[in-house]
Formats: sequence, structure tokens, C-alpha cells
Amino acid sequence: MPTIDITSSTLHVRFTRPERVAGLLRDQHLPLTAVTGAEVVPNGLAAVRGLRAPGLGVPGYRKIGTWRRRHGRSLVVARRGRPALRVRLTGQRYDELLLDVADPERAAAELSGR
Repeated sequence: MPTIDITSSTLHVRFTRPERVAGLLRDQHLPLTAVTGAEVVPNGLAAVRGLRAPGLGVPGYRKIGTWRRRHGRSLVVARRGRPALRVRLTGQRYDELLLDVADPERAAAELSGR
């Protein structure tokens, strides 16, 4: 499960070693000025759209990696039956983050309040 830390100017997303390996991911350090919105998605796995490239997808259970669509790219770490934090970004490598974090409601409120 990824962890997020929000400082006065930066959003830090840290992935576990298995997530980094499975999804070919690296930790993200994003400026808060790039965050355009944050919300909680009731089912993170169902909210993933696009084609996996690269990453790991276990149908109906887990998705880790990059999902590409016609107009964007998402960084995804989602599990079945768990809510996820969706963070919309602008001017970054990814257009959105879809993360299975420990407390998505608190994180969404903290990011939306900035």
C-alpha cells in the first residue's frame, strides 16, 4: 500500500518495494500547484480506465502500474473492494493518480483544502 506525505509545497508518494517492481514505478514527488483536485473513489479497481503499459494487472484483484488512454495517463495502485484516492494533476507526467492509501478520505480533504 503506498503512503503519501503532504508538506507545504509537495505531495510525496512512496511505494513499497513489491509495488515498485510489479508496476515498474518509482516514488513520486509532485508540487501541490500541480494538484487540480482530489476525491475518494468507492471502488478503486473499477475506476481504472485504459490499457496497462507497463505494470501488473491481475483481473478482478489488483492493478499496479501505468494505465494509458487516448487523452492521458494514470499511475495506479488499486485492490479489489477498497476505496481509492484519485488525485487529478496538470503539467506532470501523469494526469491522475489512483492510489489505495490507508485513509483516502483524510488525504482527499487535505489535498482539496489547499
